[in-house]
Amino acid sequence: MKTRVTELLQIEYPIIQGGMAWVAEHHLAAAVSEAGGFGLIGAASAPPEIVREEIRKAKELTDKPFGVNIMLLNPNADEVAKIVVEEGIQAVTTGAGNPEKYMSMWKEAGVKVIPVVASVAMAKRMERYGADAVVAEGMEAGGHIGNQTTMALIPQIVDAVNIPVIAAGGIGDGRGIAASFMLGAEGVQMGTRFVVADESIVHENYKNRIVKAKDIDSVVTGQSTGHPVRCLRNQMTKEYIKKEQEGVPFEELERMTLGSLRKAVMDGDILNGTVMAGQIAGLVSKRQSCKEILQEIMGEAEKLLHC
Repeated sequence: MKTRVTELLQIEYPIIQGGMAWVAEHHLAAAVSEAGGFGLIGAASAPPEIVREEIRKAKELTDKPFGVNIMLLNPNADEVAKIVVEEGIQAVTTGAGNPEKYMSMWKEAGVKVIPVVASVAMAKRMERYGADAVVAEGMEAGGHIGNQTTMALIPQIVDAVNIPVIAAGGIGDGRGIAASFMLGAEGVQMGTRFVVADESIVHENYKNRIVKAKDIDSVVTGQSTGHPVRCLRNQMTKEYIKKEQEGVPFEELERMTLGSLRKAVMDGDILNGTVMAGQIAGLVSKRQSCKEILQEIMGEAEKLLHC
């Protein structure tokens, strides 16, 4: 399947793996790229030299293109932005901020810039500043989310910009890809489906929690603070939402979640950690390799789209 996204990133399938903090490291990124998609290393709040090390480890596992996701609120964002240039990274996706100040440096180095956006206004702004594409992410996604649904957001952004649009949020199989293409997208970004991949380093407890998730198991914390995060229900989310409703100060709520994602991903504490996952978790019913995931969903999508 050829689209402007596959041409832009020089990949076989128009599928990007989400740059999930603690999850998107070199094993997963390399495996997705090797399988024909576009893997991402999630820089999150990692120290710059760790990001450089992850990039170099991924290069040892694949000679296919892969990228880095940069969380712009990261105090180390300036250094990480330079590292992607120094290490010859093909593309960056950005979140939690505005990448404008890095655009000229990246463009001069030939780095493709693909910001994650949650509104038409931000998509248009990113296009003006030279973005090569945008990831339009609906609130069905796991982790930090916006307010618009994927179904409503994608066609509005497609109509508003001329650059390729990559759909994200609530996409986990070939039907989701086909639907996204019908809405005008030319690629998709998936996170939750790849969390349970064989090559993912995520703790077994976390993977099993996603596989066993039902359609109603997703919940959003932080609605009252303006920092909504989608994850799977557990003891932590129950206590967090109770305190939110009681009007507990933001600082106290923040302390509750400090280090909680790592606790779930690395230690397997799925009761008190933050089990970030999208609403699509209820559709993820099995564990597979990245190659199997990509081949299965692309087979489904191509059949539906009559490619």
